[in-house]
Amino acid sequence: MIIVMNSHAPQAAIDRVVNEVQRMGCQPHLSQGRFRTVIGAVGEEGLIDQNHLASLDGVEKVVPIMKPYKLASREFHEDDTVVEIGGGSVPKVKIGANHAACIAGPCAVENKEMLNRIARHVRDGGATMLRGGVYKPRTSPYSFQGLGAEALEWMRECGNELGMPICIEVMDTRQVEQMEKYVDCFQIGARNMQNFDLLREVGKTRKPVLLKRGFAATVKDWLLSAEYVLSQGNRNVVLCERGIKTFEDSVRYTLDITSIPVALGWTHLPIIVDPSHAAGKRDYVPSIAAAGMAAGAHGIIVEVHYCPSEAQCDGAQALLPETFRDLMVQLHKIAAIFNKEFAESAEPVRT
Repeated sequence: MIIVMNSHAPQAAIDRVVNEVQRMGCQPHLSQGRFRTVIGAVGEEGLIDQNHLASLDGVEKVVPIMKPYKLASREFHEDDTVVEIGGGSVPKVKIGANHAACIAGPCAVENKEMLNRIARHVRDGGATMLRGGVYKPRTSPYSFQGLGAEALEWMRECGNELGMPICIEVMDTRQVEQMEKYVDCFQIGARNMQNFDLLREVGKTRKPVLLKRGFAATVKDWLLSAEYVLSQGNRNVVLCERGIKTFEDSVRYTLDITSIPVALGWTHLPIIVDPSHAAGKRDYVPSIAAAGMAAGAHGIIVEVHYCPSEAQCDGAQALLPETFRDLMVQLHKIAAIFNKEFAESAEPVRT
């Protein structure tokens, strides 16, 4: 249920509605729009007295939200959400509305020297955020699983030095508390899109969350997973389309281009694409990235490595630094056509 307040409703009237929603046993969620305030009342059906809420001072109307995802829907929040990532020791990066961003780095952090070298390549090539896996979800238990806490510290040091917010995948509820002190953005991988306990746990933090679409999930499933994060009070969710499983076997997954305009029509949350995992082969990554931007995405997350043949994880899909630079030039042009602008990279560190 959403309660739409009059455009000139005083704060006292808004507070009264919030208190009444809580008294009914529901959770109130405020959305401050350009012209009025909307209060979402989320709870079990039958708890909300619609007529009583409609009678309160300052209330313009009370409308049921028909979508199963309440807080993620444009019915609740009509304007595009802009998520800010970073701050403190690193500059803030905005994603959403007319703000685009590039998150780039190695698939997995293998050693400190390798991380620092790749990070400089992507920063100088136009990336505004740094990615790097420290805990790796692998199909085989015998594959490289990541370096854990040590690599987490390296990522933080590298991000601070280069002025780049860091985005790292979290795999387990037990890792959230440890990682929260280091990361600027939690990544939820495709395999964990419906790990509802993990979604609730990152939702209790106020760190932004990059939520990848599961490879067998519908757009509605995806938005319902975002709802788990939003329902805990964390409004900073960025969606990521990374490809779904189809019968096509010429690429690793099939990037669902249609999911981008569909999701942008249904939700106010920003969305980026992951062309690396969709393609599985570096030759296809630039084309898929460009297609995603042209379809309306707010940026990309992409893997880069200076020597992919030596990578311990997903080397076949990692771009070479020079290819990454060329791709960013192309994406800037595409973004400009759709009135989006990439944040500028931090100033290079002189050594």
